[in-house]
Amino acid sequence: MTAALRRLDPPSLSQRLRAAPAMTRPLMHDVIDHACRRIPSLGQNERTTRIMRLIDAEAWADAALALIELELPLWQVRRIAYDEGEWHCALSRERELPDWLDAAVEARHADLALALLSAFVEVRALAVDVSRPSVPSVRPVPDPLYEPLGCDNSG
Repeated sequence: MTAALRRLDPPSLSQRLRAAPAMTRPLMHDVIDHACRRIPSLGQNERTTRIMRLIDAEAWADAALALIELELPLWQVRRIAYDEGEWHCALSRERELPDWLDAAVEARHADLALALLSAFVEVRALAVDVSRPSVPSVRPVPDPLYEPLGCDNSG
């Protein structure tokens, strides 16, 4: 098991986000501790300070959007919709593509911040799965009889 996979425990974090009735400060800090890579490495800069202020103000949806912007710079919110008592959130790398061509990551929850963070954690889990090769990489052994040859055709 890779260090990144151990650090991000998507099933339990995803399950906790889905089961939570509402966002809480401890749950938000768990998301940051287990699914965020940039916040710890950036230290106290303007963007991380903004996120911490949003958390202190309990502006959960704004904090979730700021986390997505900071942690997933290649991903964008494709859709946020409210239907039958649930928020539906889709994150995408290709927002301009038609829905049927896009490989968006979707999540839903009664709480907007939890829907956003559930999609965020799913993207993180997807990134961990994609970063691991399906076949182990093996470097080719150089052929001892192989010798580079220079050729000059200027004659």
